[in-house]
Amino acid sequence: MGKRRTRWPVPTYSQVVPSTSGRVLVVDDNKVIRQLIRVNLELEGFEVVTAADGAECLEVVHQVRPDLITLDVVMPRLDGLRTAGRLRSDPRTAHIPLLIVSACTQQEVESGLDVGVDAFLAKPFDPQELVRLVRALVADPLGRVRGPGDTEAAAGHAGS
Repeated sequence: MGKRRTRWPVPTYSQVVPSTSGRVLVVDDNKVIRQLIRVNLELEGFEVVTAADGAECLEVVHQVRPDLITLDVVMPRLDGLRTAGRLRSDPRTAHIPLLIVSACTQQEVESGLDVGVDAFLAKPFDPQELVRLVRALVADPLGRVRGPGDTEAAAGHAGS
């Protein structure tokens, strides 16, 4: 299948008011993935800010003050799991829900749960599942279960 551009039916989304659903910081070194996540979340009313890697995420997170952060695992400078660990260790960002959007191995899922990641979404992902997870985490950030037995937290992860 070749590359093609899709034009979104803008009138369908004319009722959406930007930033009414929350602010999401999307962190991924792949520009196409950042844009894909951004478009899908903006169409659902989220305000989206992007960062190219974990180091940039840590530089901007205090100015952006997101309601949720999506992280890729494999990124230059600072990977997603180490970024998650740093976000969790900082009292100013420890409460922000973290969603890993990556082709994770079981070991990465377990490591992510250990550092406090709230949910996982495997690449390639279903845009509707992305929106559902983001909405759930933004709506109920304290209702998180981080244990490995939690099917919600591990939903969609790539097995080993």
